[in-house]
Amino acid sequence: MSSPTLSWRTMGADLSASVVVFLVALPLCVGIAVASGVPAELGLVTGIVGGLVVGCLPGSSMQVSGPAAGLTVLVADAVSRHGLGGLGTVVLVAGLIQVILGFLRLGRWFRAISVAVVQGMLAGIGLLLVVGQLYVLSGREAPRSGVGKFTGLPALWSDILGSTTVRTSLAVGVVTLLVMLSWDRLPDRLRRVPGALVAVMVAAAAAGVLRLPVATITVEGLLPAVQPSLGHWTMLTELSVLASVATFTLIASAESLFSAAAVDRLHHGPRTDFDKELVAQGAGNAVCGMLGALPMTAVIVRSSANVRAGARTKASRVLHGVWLLLFAAAAPGLIELIPLPALAAVLIHAGTKLLPLRSMPELWRGHRGEALVLLATALVILLTDLFVGVLVGLGLAIVKTAWETSHVRVAVADGGTGPIDVTLTGNATFLRLPTILTALNALPPSRPVHLDLGGLRHVDLACRAALTTWIETHNRSAGVLVRVAAADGTPDGPPDDRD
Repeated sequence: MSSPTLSWRTMGADLSASVVVFLVALPLCVGIAVASGVPAELGLVTGIVGGLVVGCLPGSSMQVSGPAAGLTVLVADAVSRHGLGGLGTVVLVAGLIQVILGFLRLGRWFRAISVAVVQGMLAGIGLLLVVGQLYVLSGREAPRSGVGKFTGLPALWSDILGSTTVRTSLAVGVVTLLVMLSWDRLPDRLRRVPGALVAVMVAAAAAGVLRLPVATITVEGLLPAVQPSLGHWTMLTELSVLASVATFTLIASAESLFSAAAVDRLHHGPRTDFDKELVAQGAGNAVCGMLGALPMTAVIVRSSANVRAGARTKASRVLHGVWLLLFAAAAPGLIELIPLPALAAVLIHAGTKLLPLRSMPELWRGHRGEALVLLATALVILLTDLFVGVLVGLGLAIVKTAWETSHVRVAVADGGTGPIDVTLTGNATFLRLPTILTALNALPPSRPVHLDLGGLRHVDLACRAALTTWIETHNRSAGVLVRVAAADGTPDGPPDDRD
């Protein structure tokens, strides 16, 4: 048993860390909700559930859960297609699936998802989030489609040049962004208060004192915003709803478990049990779905802030949920003072952190195939939607892996007289069949060949049939027999004494 002194010290560290996490989470919860097209209070509800429900469950000790910028685009699309009630059903079912997957001990398998696909997914989301919030920054409504967000930028620029109101809104957002960027450069002791919160407070104060004509958040109150429901189950017969459920499940689970792996590297405490963490995330999403709130994931920004603030136990993340609940219950009116351009600036700052700007050059130099999968995933997300982009990324990752593991080497040694020695090593699959046949067909048909297949570790049916056909054709066309040295699993060929 720990001493009272250590116990009090631990409680003090967790209390201090919980306040820091609360201050980091507050503007993000509100901003993500507004960007997703739902009442601001629902973002706070998800943060509260992330603290009070997920925070109490086993899995990870330091990881903090709540609404994530990485799900903003997906949530906005689900709300536009299915409405708030439909969003609740999607989140509820996705949460139940996460719980089942966790109990089946499949949580660890989410770590097998290609990192390039996850980074490409986050990059595509980050780009859509940044470009979409440029419109909010200027006091304009963003187009719904990903392509439309980019093609609408020239018209947005014309609005900025031609409207004083738009320029005022843009100025508030730019000032907010500059405060955040400047705050990040201050010494650590001054950055105990999160830069996003300071920037939003500065923007709210300036807009209020100067009476600037900028839009602010509309708040109805916590209870009116929450619309509990056990789900609109008839919606699950629609293919688009099932696709949304699958996308939420995959992305929320992968992001949470990748975050857990990253957070584990930041501290020396207990490691994450990925199956239990998936159950905890699923339970939280099921509760959020029943309350009609936003979906949740573990969030690396809040989690790393929790670790850096000196948290010792999971009490810090539970307490941060308590502070969010007290704020939402006692002072929701303060949210109405926040200018929308300021929240857009917070989300632009968060969206840029989803882009692999620093890691991309190194990835391109060392693992070009992974970089291409990343870029393709992000591009397809921009051109179509998140679900299609992730499926394409996973497919490309599988093809890339199959291509790399099917490496085969064809070595030809011709001494000028006697048989030509041809040695195949590696894995002979249909992906490498053109390489194999190109080398074999280039051999002179009038010379005997000694084909050594003993170095092949695997031969699939296509290569087996092609090699057998080539041997028979070579023998028949020139009357020159091919001697084959075969290993187990290689295609049947003429035996060594057949000459």
